[in-house]
Amino acid sequence: MADQGAAVVIGAGDALGGAIARRFAKGGLVAVPSRRKIQPLGELVAQIEAQGGRAEGIPCDARDEEAVIEMFDRIEAEIGPVELFVFNTGAQHRSSILDMTTRIYRQVWESATLAGFVTGREAARRMAAQGRGTIIFTGATASVRGGANFASFASAKHALRALAQSMARELGPMGVHVGHIIVDGMIDSEAVRTKFPDETDALPDGGMLDPDHIAEAYWAMHTQPKDAWTFEMDIRPSVERW
Repeated sequence: MADQGAAVVIGAGDALGGAIARRFAKGGLVAVPSRRKIQPLGELVAQIEAQGGRAEGIPCDARDEEAVIEMFDRIEAEIGPVELFVFNTGAQHRSSILDMTTRIYRQVWESATLAGFVTGREAARRMAAQGRGTIIFTGATASVRGGANFASFASAKHALRALAQSMARELGPMGVHVGHIIVDGMIDSEAVRTKFPDETDALPDGGMLDPDHIAEAYWAMHTQPKDAWTFEMDIRPSVERW
């Protein structure tokens, strides 16, 4: 695999993260999905390889600075240059501000913001040195609007968006494209349907976002020419209220 470009996806779960990894493997890069648990990574790698792509799953806690540095060093040494990096970690939490604890607030911030900084910085260091690459952060409605009972999540997502803006302005002249994609709506997955059965059952056809369709937007952003880069785009079902 040496010297073949890598597409690193942090938060490669069963829905969007996995779809992004599959799409970039289809586009010719070696998909490097990452999450804390190893078993789901093996299943995703098997899917990608069955479809003719190349992949190597690497488990990593994105909040752990030393582990993140080790992961990127391994990717460069064993796979090739990092051409794409996607930060797709979730950490959504719903709670009244009256009941929220410091521990929960910190946990959400660590997963959604601190981890984005650590992993984004390591991707940026490598891409700046090679003069190319794409970094994309997955955002949400909470990135631009703080809703009732979403104080921890909205605070973390606002901060992640600000991080992405700062990185885009600094790294763009170095040839590194930094983008932020706001996913506004429920993503169609077994986990979402199980967790929110009443809400998902009430949606009309086309009321949930297909992960594979969202992944196409990430691919489109990555393949944009330098004279027409997009920093931010938002994606939602046609029936979504906004």
